[in-house]
Amino acid sequence: MMKIKTIFSHIATTTLVLSSFLATTAFASKDAGQGHDYRTFHADGKVEYGNIGNSYNSDLVMYLAGNQFMVMEELINDFQKKNPTIKTVYVETIPPGQILKGQILKQGEINGKKTAQNPDLYASVNLGHLKKLKGKGVMEKYKIYTHNKLELMVAKDNPKNIKGAKDLGRDDLVLSLPNPLTEGIFKFYGSQMLKDLGLYEKVTANKKCRGCWAIKDKTWFTKRHHRETPYRIEKGQADVGIVWATEVKHGLDTGRAIEGVEIAAPYNMGQKVGYAIGSLTTGRNQDNASKFLAYLSTADAQDIYAKYGFVKATQDDLKYRAIPAKN
Repeated sequence: MMKIKTIFSHIATTTLVLSSFLATTAFASKDAGQGHDYRTFHADGKVEYGNIGNSYNSDLVMYLAGNQFMVMEELINDFQKKNPTIKTVYVETIPPGQILKGQILKQGEINGKKTAQNPDLYASVNLGHLKKLKGKGVMEKYKIYTHNKLELMVAKDNPKNIKGAKDLGRDDLVLSLPNPLTEGIFKFYGSQMLKDLGLYEKVTANKKCRGCWAIKDKTWFTKRHHRETPYRIEKGQADVGIVWATEVKHGLDTGRAIEGVEIAAPYNMGQKVGYAIGSLTTGRNQDNASKFLAYLSTADAQDIYAKYGFVKATQDDLKYRAIPAKN
């Protein structure tokens, strides 16, 4: 009898440990932002997480630059209230370079499941991505619908007394940077900032990789997206990272143990960062895509983006333009 009790005790303990491990792993993944990468919003307010198959059958399918993840629930809820016939909206928010290369231009998989290659809408922080789609004959027009700028994220109370972007060259700091292969924030903006400051080679050793040390114990490149940075800072694995200003605001609003250090213009790239969006001619839901594009130009949509720290688009930004030919 004692042996049986002991066996059951071991089983219970093992189950508890395994459950704790799985919960911790899931939390860590969600904590890094991955829990909000793939969502389906229903008109009744329900939100599904990670149902990749919905990219094939939702009433509206959007693949957007990942740093908008915090805006989506309020934005889509408001859009669906104004457009009640659109029952399901599938939204993917990961780095647009990964989306373009691995899901639109070629068949890709997410967590072992194929994802649709023909979203109704695609948005990026780099117009070059849209030019590639124009070159493939699947996108014709775009508009800019919001703006952002770079900021430094540091630990709460700024224990290393980081004052600005030039401090990224300090030898006593461990950096967490977006990877230069798939993350537009670094590929198009963060790297240019470091070059303008004369720090690029010192900070990166000219290495290009993801989920790796660019410089051992000095500069880490994130694997999927820079939403991993606040997690690394909170865990004492990094002292500072380059993120969007909106991510600092989101971190503060949600009680994360981080702070922001502003980057002075023009190094913050605020004069260059514009979010470009367009509909794909291959999308299944052309009318619904047009409705969402029109909605982005409304005061309500612009106010929601501003609420989360984005900079409102101007009336000129919101005009449709032909995508220029790729150079």
